[in-house]
Amino acid sequence: MICYNKYGDWVRKRFGCKVQKISIDAGFSCPNRDGTIGRGGCIYCNNATFNPEYCTDTAGRVSQEERLNLSADNIKAQLLAGKEFFARKYPEMKYIAYFQSYTNTYGDIEALKRMYEAALSVEDVIGISIATRPDCVSDELLDYLEELSHRTFLTMEYGVESFNDDTLRIINRGHSSECSTSIIRNTHARGIIVCAHLILGLPGEDKAEILRQIDIVNSLPIDILKLHQLQITKGTILEHRPDLIAQCTLFTPEDYIELLVEYISRLRDDIVIERFTSQSPAGLLIAPRWGLKNYEFTNLLNKRLLES
Repeated sequence: MICYNKYGDWVRKRFGCKVQKISIDAGFSCPNRDGTIGRGGCIYCNNATFNPEYCTDTAGRVSQEERLNLSADNIKAQLLAGKEFFARKYPEMKYIAYFQSYTNTYGDIEALKRMYEAALSVEDVIGISIATRPDCVSDELLDYLEELSHRTFLTMEYGVESFNDDTLRIINRGHSSECSTSIIRNTHARGIIVCAHLILGLPGEDKAEILRQIDIVNSLPIDILKLHQLQITKGTILEHRPDLIAQCTLFTPEDYIELLVEYISRLRDDIVIERFTSQSPAGLLIAPRWGLKNYEFTNLLNKRLLES
């Protein structure tokens, strides 16, 4: 039997109750879209594939000036809507405000502070999780986040995606693997919980290359790991690049489970795994189409791990 640290168990043990993340769309953009680093974004990226229905529709993104003036009430309203959505099943639940869409450290530091503090002011919100790029966190912001981590639960979630520089260039990521390793170490040195996000099956990355990168993951002070299979979705650059799709590894559920069994067996024991899959809306998903809910896939994986 192969075991792993489950995020749900880890966070429940930490707080002594059931905890749910509530996603927030705070209107951020991305330096890989607005021309600061590049345009068009990463070749696989369509944020509409993971924004929950209770998030505010800010798909057009807002300007820097508008973001500075984004009302704290907007963020609070999304959190209250999320609480109402989840509290139907679990009235006693506590919540983590999850700044999810695009690059959630990309802006004026005072505006960022107002957004984070607004989220923490909502009743039953016991912490925040901030999703961002490895190249969009300044030392000044880390100073503030270090102080914030002494007041509340805080996780920095870095979109590493791959530790292979050739892959990062192909997917138009706009940063290097060294950038990722540096910010992970720097954030950990501040005493802040670090989560790394990786996509499995990117162009040029077969099973052998995916497994090779585990040694890099194990060598870094990563607390939490989020994995998911590459998906081809509508509205992305990859949709129109059959040459790149041909270089991708589009797993079947069975093959992906076998990969994860080996991946978990090699992973450092203390790393918490938050997720294994992503499920894009059916109307946006092109491939691979599994026909499985995330929990259904996880149940199949757990059964396979018990047999190992």
